Formats: sequence, structure tokens, C-alpha cells
Amino acid sequence: MLKHLKVASVLACLGGFSLGTLPALAEDQSETDAFVEANILGIFYHELGHALIDIEGLPIFGQEEDAADVASIFLIDALFEEEAAQEMAWHAALGFWAEAETHGHTDIPWWDVHGPDAQRFYNTVCLFYGADPEARADFARNLDLPEDRADTCPEEFDQANHSWGAVLDDIGERGAGNSLTFTGARDEDASLAEQLLAEEVDFLNENLTLQDSLTVTVESCGEANAFYDPNTTEVIFCTEFEDHLYSLAQDL
Repeated sequence: MLKHLKVASVLACLGGFSLGTLPALAEDQSETDAFVEANILGIFYHELGHALIDIEGLPIFGQEEDAADVASIFLIDALFEEEAAQEMAWHAALGFWAEAETHGHTDIPWWDVHGPDAQRFYNTVCLFYGADPEARADFARNLDLPEDRADTCPEEFDQANHSWGAVLDDIGERGAGNSLTFTGARDEDASLAEQLLAEEVDFLNENLTLQDSLTVTVESCGEANAFYDPNTTEVIFCTEFEDHLYSLAQDL
């Protein structure tokens, strides 16, 4: 599958920092924009994971939200050239860390179907690092991945590749199609989320075909959210989420 969507690199600016010394993203608008763009796509890939589980009839052993998280970072690794993939993964991981910081590391809703945000952060870092430990050693070190966890990351990625890799191979072998449809603005008034997701739908249609149709919609929901609706086979990205991501960037 083609690697795509090069984004402006800020890794050179971030490479010397760890979690304890991260500069405020608000100090550099380009870094803020990169954070928001990466998280819009990372969240979309998470919801696409839910859609694939439903549409392709995939078996899930464990929490579906965990499987969708794995799909998201796996797709970032699979679809982007190395420099862009590292930046995407960096910001996607920081999205979880920012949520954890915002909600408090001790005020954790243990009843929720999603794992704790801090744990989702480390899972994301681990899986991405495990895909290419030699090339991504600095990535793991700068995001403070403990050595005890880093030792298991290549095996964890191999497990992800065994499941999600096989799925992507299958839908990619079907070739180009029109199984995904974007609903939202495509003109000069389109929001950032609409621009990114419209381009992503076009790219996916050029490279794969799903067993059933999937609609990707950007609309107001009254809350910062994104979700997959199995009743309508639709991924809905709420317009409020884009503003929420900009707010999270201010807190980093």
C-alpha cells in the first residue's frame, strides 16, 4: 500500500526533549497544527478500526477499543513514509498524554470501555517503536518508554501485524474502489477535519475496497467526539473535536 501525506516535520525541534521537558506547542503554530492534524487522522484511523471490525466481520479477543487503538497506530506505520510516520505517531501519542494531563492521572474512569489515557499513550509508543526498533530508538527514548516495556514491543508489533496486517492485505488485494464515501464540505470553506478526511477517503478508495460501503461524515454533534455507528456503517467526526484538539495543544 502506498505511503502518503507528507507533513511538515517538527521532529528536529522535538528530538532533544522528553516528556518532562516538552516545549509548549502553543509557542509554535506549525507544531500546534501538526499536533491537531495528526490526532484528527489518528482518531479517524481508530474509528476506521471499529468499522473494519464490523464490516469485515473480524473476531476480537479482548476489548474492541484496544483493538481499534492498535489499528490506529498500525495504519500510521503502514501508510506514511518514515519521517512523517514518526511525527504522526509522536503527536498521536501526545494526544493521549494531553488527555491524561487534562483529566488528571489519578481521576481515572475505570468503568469506561477505553483504557486509561496514560496507558494508551505507552501502548501507542510501544507499538510504533516495535515496528522498527533500530530506526525508532530515539523516538522511544524521547517519549520515556521504559526499557522493561521496550523489550516486549517488537513482539507486540508482530502480534498486531499478524492480525491487522492480514486484514489490510486482504482489502488491499481487492484493489481500488468506491466503498468509502465522504460527507462534508470539499470547498474553500471546509474545516481542517473536512480537508484531511476528504483526502484520506480519496486515498483509501484508490488503494482498497471494503466488503460493504462506509460513510465518513464531519458534522456538529454538540460535543467533542468521534465514533463509528454500526447501524448506518458510518464514521462520524464531530466538528467540535477539532477545537478540542487545539485546546489540548495549549496544555502541552
